[in-house]
Amino acid sequence: MERNDIVLKLKNILAETLEHTNFEINDALTAKDVDGWDSLSHMIIITQIEKEFGIKFKLRDLNKLDNVGALIDVIQTKL
Repeated sequence: MERNDIVLKLKNILAETLEHTNFEINDALTAKDVDGWDSLSHMIIITQIEKEFGIKFKLRDLNKLDNVGALIDVIQTKL
């Protein structure tokens, strides 16, 4: 799957979970940069990503997630 396709799906997941689109997806984006992206919504986002892409994250994968760019990279390796 192309990186752009992943970004589009990811943006939809974030918008649906956080109930707004007041953010721009880029590799440096972190939860701190987005209103409403707290620890609870983070777990919901991760669960939605697993469902949408048909993947499962391992704990070591989640520990690598410093920003959205790292998240996209992990998703690509699992597809």
